[in-house]
Amino acid sequence: MSQFTTTDGTTLFYRDWGHGQPIVFLASWALDSRVWQRHMLHFNALGYRCIALDRRGHGRSDEPGQGYRLDRLADDVAELLEHLDLGEATLVAHSMATGEATRYLSRHGSARVARALFLAPVAPSYAEGSREAWSMDEPTTEAVLAAIRGDLPRWLADSADGFFLPAETGTTPQLVQQTIDIILDASLQALVECFRAKRVDQRAELATIDVPLLVIHGDRDVSEPVEQGRDVAARVPQSRYIEYAGAPHGLYHTHFERLVEDMGAFLRETELQPACPL
Repeated sequence: MSQFTTTDGTTLFYRDWGHGQPIVFLASWALDSRVWQRHMLHFNALGYRCIALDRRGHGRSDEPGQGYRLDRLADDVAELLEHLDLGEATLVAHSMATGEATRYLSRHGSARVARALFLAPVAPSYAEGSREAWSMDEPTTEAVLAAIRGDLPRWLADSADGFFLPAETGTTPQLVQQTIDIILDASLQALVECFRAKRVDQRAELATIDVPLLVIHGDRDVSEPVEQGRDVAARVPQSRYIEYAGAPHGLYHTHFERLVEDMGAFLRETELQPACPL
């Protein structure tokens, strides 16, 4: 099993498939490496090495009872890249993981990273006094956390339609249930602490990102409003922004074909040359 132990003694699981230039996938809040397997197969076939991490408290990684702040989560990503001695990596992050990727780049630099792709990113700031009106405020955060602590299965069932828009995107009940099961498999403490971890101001950090960045956001995202993607892209010097009409927060699944096409074009445009598939 692919795993490594971090400097604070936590054992983390990761998937590591194929050979060639590395793409590192970071899942959103509550999800883990399982959501990236279809993407990994796609890019493996094109000659890329694909790696996906289970965040601490998620999936097959340890549940250490601590370490759910952005600094430690970013350090976990850094230690994965160091453990595998990766270079010229592409970071692909969804939702909360975009905050981790931003913190990684501001805290550890881009020596091992050549480019990044943010899907449905979190807001540049959730801190009161610096957040935009469309970013979640503190009372709303606490109300969501109360629902998560009180009856997580019900909250997930109530949120599933907005996350996938299944009637319009064709997402199957089985895929929705699999997603719910992945979340229920995570540590409740990790879910609560990670949800609160994004309540920071990363505006200055975004301005320091010095690698090409592609931001993709859906205009029907009810989890992280589309204004966030627009704002993130506007703050990063080497950024490109694509907006998907009709796409919800779960666009990594609902718009898979278009997404991998746009990802592939971004890799080609930034001159990442994969090895030939074996």
